[in-house]
Amino acid sequence: MPLGDILPEIAVLLTAVAIVLLASFLPRHLQWTCAPVALAGLAIAAVFLLMQANGEARATFSATFALDMASIEGRLLILFSTAVTVLLAPRWFATDRRHGEYYGMLLFSALGAMALAGALDLLLVLIGVLLSSATGYVLAAYHRDWALSVEAGMKYFLVGALANTALALGAIFMIGMLGAPGFGEIAASLAEGEASPLLLVGLGLVTVGLAYKLGAVPAHAWLPDVAEGAPVPSAAFLTVVPKIGAAIALARLVALFPDAGYAIRPLVAALAVVTMTLGNLAALWQDDMRRMLGWSSVSQAGYLLMAVTVVGLSDQAMPALVVFLFGYTAANLAAFSAIAHLRGRTLRDDYAGLLKSAPFAAIALILAFLSLVGIPPLGGFVGKLELFLASIDGGYGWLAVVAILNTVVSLVYYLRFVAPMVLREPAGEVHRLGSWSAAALCMAVAAVVATGVLAQVILAPLMGAILLPS
Repeated sequence: MPLGDILPEIAVLLTAVAIVLLASFLPRHLQWTCAPVALAGLAIAAVFLLMQANGEARATFSATFALDMASIEGRLLILFSTAVTVLLAPRWFATDRRHGEYYGMLLFSALGAMALAGALDLLLVLIGVLLSSATGYVLAAYHRDWALSVEAGMKYFLVGALANTALALGAIFMIGMLGAPGFGEIAASLAEGEASPLLLVGLGLVTVGLAYKLGAVPAHAWLPDVAEGAPVPSAAFLTVVPKIGAAIALARLVALFPDAGYAIRPLVAALAVVTMTLGNLAALWQDDMRRMLGWSSVSQAGYLLMAVTVVGLSDQAMPALVVFLFGYTAANLAAFSAIAHLRGRTLRDDYAGLLKSAPFAAIALILAFLSLVGIPPLGGFVGKLELFLASIDGGYGWLAVVAILNTVVSLVYYLRFVAPMVLREPAGEVHRLGSWSAAALCMAVAAVVATGVLAQVILAPLMGAILLPS
């Protein structure tokens, strides 16, 4: 068990522990200094990850953790998303006496997502989900004096309790039927035996448990409430980071199962259709920006499930999944960063004339929405194009058609918020949060453009990569 293979995770863990200890002794007016400490820890972890990118894909820690490009790029994306969230927090929580502890919770939650991104073992998947969830509940309900935030945290907890129970039971059933929790051992057992009813039940329960972290049907109900009620930095984090780890973990799990004899791919395809359709239709009627983005995030989970459906059937599946995650993450972070920079304004009428009163924030939102729709040359366009091509290549062309129709629908609800920004007169004076949120917004907008322009840099290392290294 070479500790050098998990240096990024160790860096994040030690930084989180240091922040918790530091926040316990710092006076209230110095709590913000935990933010630079968090950023330093994330930067060190990113350096360690980049050093791992030069090696060959392999499994480590008794074949329970993957060091491959999907894991490395996914964990880099998690670190970037956490860094943007950290930048949003100092001014947002400036009056909160527990301000410093927030960064520790962020890093612990990011650590759970990083474990998911590299997991090659069902028990590690379970640990990653539980760590990400337990800290996520705290992040969602951090404004404990605001009823909407407490409600968001409670709904996240209740849905999570059911989904995590399903995940634990499913893992137990699968391990009992297959004899071991490791993905390599599971693949060997599947090659020798036939599907049993209890194994299929376990697989379905594990899929539901991971759907919860993705914000996909049937465990999606928490996402719009968290997007609306959680502190804006928490909403930005929770609508993005858990998805990254869970999507890669689910893709590895689906890749274990042959296409014949197991109904996992049709199940994931059905979840993709229902998730993207429900998310888009529900978003059509929203007049609250944050709630609209919550339902949009549900629909985006449906799109990424397209790549999961064809894992093992198309060599383009994993590259498509990762590049889509890059595009979605950048756009969603840009949208929530703009909301935070505008001090949390959220009603559609509040955005009237924003292009005149706060042009940079308005342009950031417009670019984010265009990327989420899939307009070239932004990152969302490359991600969706790769998803469509992978689905067709894997024999699920009909799924690509459904996704295209849903994309057309999504354009409507984004335009409902863009039109007042451009066509109406300003509703009043616009107050901004400060330089920290401005820096986060600049980073996110740059990422929206960069993921489109530099998409080949993301895709190239993933082409032909081994999904289940040994």
